[in-house]
Amino acid sequence: MRKGTKIIQFVLLAASLTAGNSPKPPNIILLFADDAGYSDFGFQGSSNFHTPHLDKLARESVRFTQAYTTAAVCGPSRAGLMTGRYQQKFGVEENNVPSAMSPAGLTGAEMGLPLDQQTIADYLKSAGYRNIYLGKWHLGGADRYHPLKRGFDEFYGFRGGARHFWPYKELPKDPLRKWEKGFKNFEEPEGYMTDVIAQDAVNAIESNKDNPFFLFVSFNAVHTPMHYLESDLPDKNIKLTEKRRKLYAMTKAMDRACGQILAKLDELGLTDNTLIVFTNDNGGAWSNDSNNRPLSGVKGTHLEGGIRVPFLLKYGDRFDGATTFDHPISTFDLLPTFVDAAGGDEIENTDGVSLIPFLEGKSNFKPHDTLYWKKETRAAIRDGDWKLIRMPDRPALLFNIAKDPYEKKDLAKKHPEKVKKLYKKLFEWEGTLKRPLWMTKRKNSKRAIETFDKYR
Repeated sequence: MRKGTKIIQFVLLAASLTAGNSPKPPNIILLFADDAGYSDFGFQGSSNFHTPHLDKLARESVRFTQAYTTAAVCGPSRAGLMTGRYQQKFGVEENNVPSAMSPAGLTGAEMGLPLDQQTIADYLKSAGYRNIYLGKWHLGGADRYHPLKRGFDEFYGFRGGARHFWPYKELPKDPLRKWEKGFKNFEEPEGYMTDVIAQDAVNAIESNKDNPFFLFVSFNAVHTPMHYLESDLPDKNIKLTEKRRKLYAMTKAMDRACGQILAKLDELGLTDNTLIVFTNDNGGAWSNDSNNRPLSGVKGTHLEGGIRVPFLLKYGDRFDGATTFDHPISTFDLLPTFVDAAGGDEIENTDGVSLIPFLEGKSNFKPHDTLYWKKETRAAIRDGDWKLIRMPDRPALLFNIAKDPYEKKDLAKKHPEKVKKLYKKLFEWEGTLKRPLWMTKRKNSKRAIETFDKYR
C-alpha cells in the first residue's frame, strides 16, 4: 500500500443480510476502455487530462491499485476476461490479426474464441439476465463467433479490433469494421463513435430497466485511429504534444459517455442496485502516445505498464468509496465476480475468483498468490511480491514489485535461487497450456522486443 493511502474498510449493507430478504439481482455494467494510459485519468493522478465523470465514479468506488489484464494485447486479454480463464489454456495466446499464421488452418475471421468456452453472458443468461454488448468485439469475425451466439441478446458494434470513429462514406474492404445492429444488419451510425456507443447504452438501460441486465460497453476509444471532436480538444494553455492533444479529446469523449451512462442509472433509480466496473483491456499503447508513467512499459510488453490497468468497482453503497484494494487481481476475476453478484451457480472451470468476499471482509487471504502471462517465448510470472520476466534474447529479469513497482532495479544476479524457483514454476504452468491456435509473424515479435527496450 502506498504511503498516505487510506486504509480500506469495506461495509456490507445490513439490509442485504436481513433474514428472508431476497433483493432483486443487481444490474451489471462493464465500462471497458481500449489502449488507455494507466495515468491518463484524473483519478489515476493525471494533472492535465479532464475526466470528471470517471473521477466522480472513483470517489464512490473501490480503486484496485494492482489490477492486471491476462495479456498485454487486446485480443487474448478479452478472451481471458470473457471466459474467466487463462486464454492460453484454450489456445488463444496472440492477437487474431489477419497477418497471423495458424497451425490449425484458421484464417482471418475464422480465428475466434473457441466455441467450447463459456462466456460471462452464457453464465449470466442462466441466472436470468438479459445481456447486451456494445462496441468492439474482437473475439472472432465469423458468424459462429458472433456475440448473439455467445450468450448476448443484443449487439450494436463491430466484429473486428478497430475501425473509424466516423461513419464510413464508402464501406471498408474489411467487413469486420462495419457497424452492425443485431445479426448481419449492417448500417453505419450517425455521429462520432464514442457518442453513438453512449446513446446505445442509454437506450439499452431504458429498455431493460425492469429486469436484471448485463451491459458490456466496449469502447474502441482510445485506440487508433486518433479521431476526435474539435470541441473536445484541450485549451491551448494545457501544454501537450499534438498527439496527446488528440488523445485528450478522445479520452474526454469517453469520460462524457461514461457520465451519460451513470446519469441514466441515477435517473431511473437503478444506481443502488447496479454493479459497475471501469477498466482497460491492456496497458496504454505507444501508438496513441498514452502515458503509463511512472510504470515502465507499454502495450505489448510484460512490464507493469503493459499489463497493469486502472480498475474501479462500485456496487451501490455496499462498499466504502474513495478506498483502495492493494492486492493483485486480474480481469479474469470479473466473470466469477459478476456471477457471484447475480446469484448464479458456483463456477468450477475458472482461474478467476469472485472479488466480493474480499471486499466484504469474508476472505482475509489474497485473491491470487501467483499470476502468469505468456506470448510466444516471452512470458512473466508474479509470485507474491516477486516478478520474473522471460525474454528470448537475454537473461531473465527479476523485480520486487512491492519495493520497486516501476521495475528499475533488476535483482536476477543478486537472487539466482529466486530466478530458478520462478522459472520452474513458470515452466510447470506452461505445461498446462494448449498449443496456440494462431501466431503472429516473427517480425512482430522483434518489434515487441524493441518496444520493451525503448519503454523500460
